Amino acid sequence: MKRRSLISLCLCAIAAGGLITGCTDDAAQSGILKVGASPVPHADILKAAQPMLAKEGVKLEVIEFTDYVQPNMALADKELDANFFQHKPYLDNFAAERKLQLESLVAVHIEPMGVYSKKVKDIKTIADAAKVAIPNDPTNGGRALKILSDAGFFKLKDGVGVNGTPADIVDNPKQIQIIEMEAAVLPRALDDVDFAVINSNYALGVNLNPMKDALYMESKDSPYANIVAVRKGDKRDELQKLAKALTSPEMRKFIEDKYQGAVVPAF
Repeated sequence: MKRRSLISLCLCAIAAGGLITGCTDDAAQSGILKVGASPVPHADILKAAQPMLAKEGVKLEVIEFTDYVQPNMALADKELDANFFQHKPYLDNFAAERKLQLESLVAVHIEPMGVYSKKVKDIKTIADAAKVAIPNDPTNGGRALKILSDAGFFKLKDGVGVNGTPADIVDNPKQIQIIEMEAAVLPRALDDVDFAVINSNYALGVNLNPMKDALYMESKDSPYANIVAVRKGDKRDELQKLAKALTSPEMRKFIEDKYQGAVVPAF
C-alpha cells in the first residue's frame, strides 16, 4: 500500500470522538480543523480547547498519532490542517531534510525531558559501562546528550550545546554506552537499559510522572517549546482562532492544574 493511501486510511479511522467522515484531500473545509497530535499531552490539550473553539464556530477534530513522522507528512499532503506534537528545532530539521513547506503557528508548552531508570534510584549511582538510551533523531538526541552531560554522566566538546552527537563525548571515565532508538519506544526500553532519556509526552503516556519518577529533569527554561505546525502561508481564520484558544488564560490554567509542572505553558 502506498504511503499516501495508508495515511489517508489512518486519518479516516482514528479521531477524537469517533470516525472522521468525508475524508478527502481537501482539508480546508470552512469551520473545520483537522489537527494531528500525540496522545499525551497534546491531544488532551486540544480536546480541552474544543469547547472554546466551538463557541467561535470552529469544529476541531483531533487525530492521534504515535510517531514523529506521519503527522508532518500528512500535514504536507493536506490531509491535516495542522499538527501538534513537536518543538520547532525538530520541525525545522524534518522540513529541511524532506523539503517540506511547514512552519510554526504558535508555541504552546514545554515538556522538560527527564532521565528515568527501573534499576537505579539515585542519579549519582552510575555503574561502569552503563547503557543509556536516547532518542535517535538529531534534535532530541543532542538535547538528551546535553541533559546527561549536565547530570554528570560525561562531558561534551565545548560549544556543542544541544547539537552534540555521541562522537562529541570527550570525557567518559565510566565508559557510558549510548544507545540510540526511536523516541516512542524509549519507555519500553527501560527494562533493557540502565537509564533512558525520555520526552515527557511518552513518559506521561506510560504513567511515568516526570515530576516524581524522573531522576533528573531538564531545566524549565528549555528552549524546546512544543508548537502547532501548519503549511507555510496558511493564515486561515480558523487557525488564528486555534492559536488564540491554545494560548488563552483558560488553557494556561488547564495545563498548570493538570500537569503540575510536568508540562509548562510557553506563553
